[in-house]
Amino acid sequence: MPGRVSARTSTTSRVSRKSSVPTLNARASTSSRVVSDTPEEGPSTTLRISICNIFRDAQKTTTGHRKLVVNLRKVHEACCYEPSKPTKGGLEEFGEDDFNIEAARCVIRITGVKKSEGAGDRLVRFLGLFLKHANEKDAALIPQEDLDETQAFPETPSTRLTSYILSVLLPLLTAKEKTVRYRSTQMISHIVNSLDSIDDEYYHLLRMGLVKRIRDKESMVRVQAVLGLGRLAGNEGDEDQGNEDSGSDDFSGLLEKLLDVLQNDPSAEVRRSLLVNLPLTPTTLPFLLERARDLDPATRRALYSRLLPALGDFRHLSLSMREKLLRWGLRDRDENVRKATARLFRERWIEDCAGTKAVKEGSAASEVSPPSIEALLELLERIDVMNSGVESGIALEALKEFWNGRPDYRDAISFDNAFWDNLSAESVFLARSFNDFCRQEGEGKYEALIEEKMPEVTKLGFFIQRYANDLVTRLRQINTTAEGEEEEDTVEQEFIVEQLLHIAQTLDYSDEVGRRKMFSLLREALAVAELPDEITKLVVEVLRTVSGNDSAAEREFCGVVLEAVAEVHDTIVVEDTVVEDDDESFHSARSEVTDTTPTRDKKSKKLLAENHEADEDIAIREIMVNLKCLHIAQCMLQNVGDNLQDNVHLVTMLNNLVVPAVRSHEAPIRERGLLCLGLCCLLDKTLAEENLTLFLHCFSKGHDALQVTALHVLSDILTSHPTLLSQSSDPALHKSILKVFSKGLKATQEQDVQSAATSALCKLMLTNIITEEDLLKQLVICYFEPATKENAAMRQALSYFLPVYCHSRRENMERMANVVPGVIHAIVGLGEELEDDEEMVGMGVVVNMLIEWTDARKLVVQDAAAVSWDEAGRKEIRSVNGDIHLDMAESLLERVMGHGCPKEEKKPLLSMLGKIYVTSTSTPEKLQSVYEFVAEALELKTAPDATTRNALTKLHTALGKAMSETVAKSSRKSSVPEGVTVADEDDAEAEQTVLAETNNRNEDIKMEDAEEEGPTELKDSILEEGPADVKDSILDELLDDEEEEP
Repeated sequence: MPGRVSARTSTTSRVSRKSSVPTLNARASTSSRVVSDTPEEGPSTTLRISICNIFRDAQKTTTGHRKLVVNLRKVHEACCYEPSKPTKGGLEEFGEDDFNIEAARCVIRITGVKKSEGAGDRLVRFLGLFLKHANEKDAALIPQEDLDETQAFPETPSTRLTSYILSVLLPLLTAKEKTVRYRSTQMISHIVNSLDSIDDEYYHLLRMGLVKRIRDKESMVRVQAVLGLGRLAGNEGDEDQGNEDSGSDDFSGLLEKLLDVLQNDPSAEVRRSLLVNLPLTPTTLPFLLERARDLDPATRRALYSRLLPALGDFRHLSLSMREKLLRWGLRDRDENVRKATARLFRERWIEDCAGTKAVKEGSAASEVSPPSIEALLELLERIDVMNSGVESGIALEALKEFWNGRPDYRDAISFDNAFWDNLSAESVFLARSFNDFCRQEGEGKYEALIEEKMPEVTKLGFFIQRYANDLVTRLRQINTTAEGEEEEDTVEQEFIVEQLLHIAQTLDYSDEVGRRKMFSLLREALAVAELPDEITKLVVEVLRTVSGNDSAAEREFCGVVLEAVAEVHDTIVVEDTVVEDDDESFHSARSEVTDTTPTRDKKSKKLLAENHEADEDIAIREIMVNLKCLHIAQCMLQNVGDNLQDNVHLVTMLNNLVVPAVRSHEAPIRERGLLCLGLCCLLDKTLAEENLTLFLHCFSKGHDALQVTALHVLSDILTSHPTLLSQSSDPALHKSILKVFSKGLKATQEQDVQSAATSALCKLMLTNIITEEDLLKQLVICYFEPATKENAAMRQALSYFLPVYCHSRRENMERMANVVPGVIHAIVGLGEELEDDEEMVGMGVVVNMLIEWTDARKLVVQDAAAVSWDEAGRKEIRSVNGDIHLDMAESLLERVMGHGCPKEEKKPLLSMLGKIYVTSTSTPEKLQSVYEFVAEALELKTAPDATTRNALTKLHTALGKAMSETVAKSSRKSSVPEGVTVADEDDAEAEQTVLAETNNRNEDIKMEDAEEEGPTELKDSILEEGPADVKDSILDELLDDEEEEP
């Protein structure tokens, strides 16, 4: 044992020298210094040659690593143990320290290999494989009795070799050279992940060194650091679960650091490495699942394809987390993430419910269990299909992917009579999703499955009637029984009827018998006042489908719906009659009582109180019935499209139901009536024009919800009848409409009102119904304004609208260019008014966005000046006209050179001038006008600093070059001699093809190229007053002089 103690002491002394950080940093600045600072190598030996040959072969390919590991292990054993027989290479003369030194010598050479070299990765893998193999071999040589007695970390030649290599690599973690830091961190992390155990002394040193590397400036170093720390955190977590008092603070501290890196590291590769390597514990799981919203698609895909399948049974997740994971994954913008989520749902989660795991921990995929409808129903129950199966839920999308990827379940499922007689929320949704998939996917490929498995129209009608009657019975009895359990049953029954109606919407009603059956039962169901609103909406939609698509069918549909509305409204009259009979009997009984009765006053007060309560109940009942009638009318109006005046039923409904509702004193009825009136206005332009003032008044005086409704109605009316605004004879009305949108955009409004006004205005501006520049300016300011930071809906709408609006039409881009100076002025003012805790986007970002939105090269449809046709009839796009940026540059210069422009505003305005697009295809007059402005600005020294002066100089140079090219082209066109025929002109043009192509390539002048050209010499000649022909001759002379220069 003394030898082992001395080895331990020497190793400790070597590690202790690591505390001299400045010395180590200086020695490890580059890979060449690392090699030169190694101890004196001395003469070459057979041991060195043997080890170097093995490492040389290992760097070529990974195919023979296993054999090379065995060979190196033989060399290691020859140096560490007494050989039973002499070796061929004479290695018995070398000791363990010699082997360790030679192995470390090769390890040091790996630290200088760049990341792009595959040989470095192969050597690191070989080193980890060898250390793992050597430790296993040495551990097998130790008797089990010794391990049980010591209960400590066994010291073997392999552990001493590992400690020695780590002592060499640890100081290199702080090297200045990034390659050295990367390779040393990579080797340490690989060793940590390869070995089952490690010395406590080096364990803490490794932990400390790797924790420092997670803050390294190089992402490749941070990736390797988190790979090692992920294993250490997992081991510490296992130990803490066994002993709660053993370093739990250290574990939580390390875990907190790693979780912070997982959330905030800018490198997607670092976050992805942590996602896969962090231990799965109740503490880390919420942070890991957060990566489903990561910015990097590969990280999100890793969560769904690697982490969640390895997580085990998905039923351990909470219900809300299951729904979120499905919704985030299936609606991800990246197709690979959506595919990974669909595969997880239809392969992994269904297998968990089926009782057999498709993938075991650490093993390959096992056989897939046969189709089980019970397991599928349980899966739907686990994702709460009653809540996630609604119109905006995720369950329908999940089942669509399930049917698409599991043909075995498509063939195995059967919808027999027993299935329809005992429907549950899960089973009916299963049938609805199967029906939708077969009808919508495959372009009719699965129609045969519909004919085979789904019931016909008549049969489905009976099922709808049965479950609808059951629902109505439950609703009518709900007040006479215990509410809790009964309400849950009613909600499930309501969901079943909704799904059956969704199926009915997709059926083929060419069968007249089935169509009549469905028509009659829907007509009866619509007249039931207790029917929930969502079911009423679906009944009206199915009824519209059953009625037909022509105008006569639409009028019949409206008549049937209005009859149902009248029947619902008659329930009020019936109840009023019953109450009046009760009152009459009360009066007749009271008349027999004499006035001298002592208890008359007390009884009369009691009866009056009861009568008052009855009146309140009647009033509430009347309001509810009127709301139901208006809801049915609203659903009907959403399913018709003919003119209002051509349908007598709609006119009757407007006069007898909608108008009285708008005039009602009850707020709920009035608001529902306004919504129905807005739908009526979409069907009649005259009615819309008459009621515009009413909706404007509702926005001005109403509460938040009424303001949102008014904005939606106004937007829809103007979209359906655009001439109401463009051909309005009332300027005050036009101004009032624009004022409503302007007021809705202000930061003082609620977020819902602000986002509604933004969406409505964006739609109207995209359709070119509203073209006012003041509103466009206000939208741009709202996009950058700090007050709208919390309004995500508004920001998202503007993020889509602004680039699409500008790049769709040249007129829109010109309007944006006109408002740029005002936008810059407003944003600079907002920046000066910021509070200490408020943040605002930088002016550089604002300037770059405004330049991009006004760049004519980004137009989706170019104007006629930029489009031509070649001789073969093919379309050609010439250089884009840059007049938009020239006009903007002129307005920016006017603002800068005007009075009252502060220095804070001049900087962004002038910096924009260095980024505008200048081309020789622009209008010569505009080029000259802007050139004069820039020259004047340079002469007056308008620019406040060197950066803005450089921007002006770049623009000045680019304008001069563009003008010279314009003059050169015009002079070549006018230089055709007299007497030359058209054919001769064509030959001359053919000879100039190469020159023309060269000029066309140089038409798009970038500002960076203009900076290298220097100032032009055309300034004085162009600015000089005189006739056009004189100026042209001067420019021609200048061009000739430039061509003669060597």
